[in-house]
Amino acid sequence: PAEFEAANDPLESLNRNIFAFNLGLDRAVLRPVAIGYRTVIPAPGRSMVRNFLDNLETPVILANDVLQGSPDRAGVTLTRFMMNSTLGIGGLLDPATTVGLAQHDEDFGQTLGVWGVDAGPYFMLPVLGPSPPRETVGLVVDYFLDPFTYVLDNQDAEWLSYVRTGVRAVDSRSGLIGTLDEIERTSIDFYATIRSLYRQRRTDEIRNGEPSEMPMMPEITFEDGDGVDKLSSATE
Repeated sequence: PAEFEAANDPLESLNRNIFAFNLGLDRAVLRPVAIGYRTVIPAPGRSMVRNFLDNLETPVILANDVLQGSPDRAGVTLTRFMMNSTLGIGGLLDPATTVGLAQHDEDFGQTLGVWGVDAGPYFMLPVLGPSPPRETVGLVVDYFLDPFTYVLDNQDAEWLSYVRTGVRAVDSRSGLIGTLDEIERTSIDFYATIRSLYRQRRTDEIRNGEPSEMPMMPEITFEDGDGVDKLSSATE
């Protein structure tokens, strides 16, 4: 384990400092705002916000489905977008899931992983959190793959992209309030635990949930009050 971490987290001292900064920012700003959001907006309203944001991300997911050579998943993504954008009132509702077309996420970092590109050394970015080189490249490419980037630029409404990012951050954080509090409370080393969970989640996402050839660790279940979000912990 020591050799693995030395090779995969060579900037651990710097990463821990950035992690401490992000944690302080979370405690001072994001977590309180997320608690307020969860208090003021009822669960059905939060679900509609989440559905709408998920629908906006569909073009990026579709592009990565295609780049990964997954026509079946691309078909599901395209059908979901058409159904939720019309019957779902612009994506506020999710009728596609009710007929068996479940949501899945894809990004260019996952696409690079499918192509066999190694994640590279673990790295923490200020505000954004864990983002090894492969994932950082993925963030940049996804930005340019997103058609709404160009739509907002053409309408001189770039500020809406920041609003969208902020609302996504608050909504995501609101669903993990109890979970992250519990992980922090029970972790001997919170930084190392988050690092391990991040690696395991990314491995699971790249495999699209398929079992690893390595032994499986127990599954971790996150309950956020709006449902259950399962984070597979396949070993890397």
